Amino acid sequence: MRKVVVLEHISIDGIIQAPGGADEDTSGGFAQGGWIAPYSDAALGTLLRRQMNLPFDLLLGRTTFEIWEPYWSQHADIWPGVNTATKYVASNSRTSSEWQPSVFLSGDVAEKVAALKQQPGPDLHVWGSGNLLQTLLRHDLVDVFWLMIYPITLGGGKRLFADGTIPAAFKVTESEVTSKGVIIVNYERAGALATGS
Repeated sequence: MRKVVVLEHISIDGIIQAPGGADEDTSGGFAQGGWIAPYSDAALGTLLRRQMNLPFDLLLGRTTFEIWEPYWSQHADIWPGVNTATKYVASNSRTSSEWQPSVFLSGDVAEKVAALKQQPGPDLHVWGSGNLLQTLLRHDLVDVFWLMIYPITLGGGKRLFADGTIPAAFKVTESEVTSKGVIIVNYERAGALATGS
């Protein structure tokens, strides 16, 4: 069974919006885009490259796909796997792209992702894709979180965990702290939430 692996740059107050650039996603008036830049170092780069070099297909929301489409299609030298990976895109408005291979998922995206998980193939990596993430979390479809937690607060913006997240337990399978204070942690699903008596 394929796993859904969520890979996110996240602030300590839970924001995932526009980590890479000032104009990446200004929706909702978000003005702090590019907030990961001051925290780049060799350790973070090494761990990111390791993740980027694993076998994967992509599961993206339409907005993230449209941010990535013009850039990554021209930068195979940086991340060769992004162009050969199948890109599954949740969208009710797009049906095609020159950036191939791409498959557009409309309608009941949760049902379609559940079916994808049952098919043979590499894990499904989710980057960005804030709206899609909320659907995946509401339908208990996330198996792994690979988070890069930055030592900042942003105050507002798109959050990883919003209303509707299903209670669940996870276990830490790997963690590291970079020289600039970024905590990189892998959480794998560990069953249902347990509470005290």
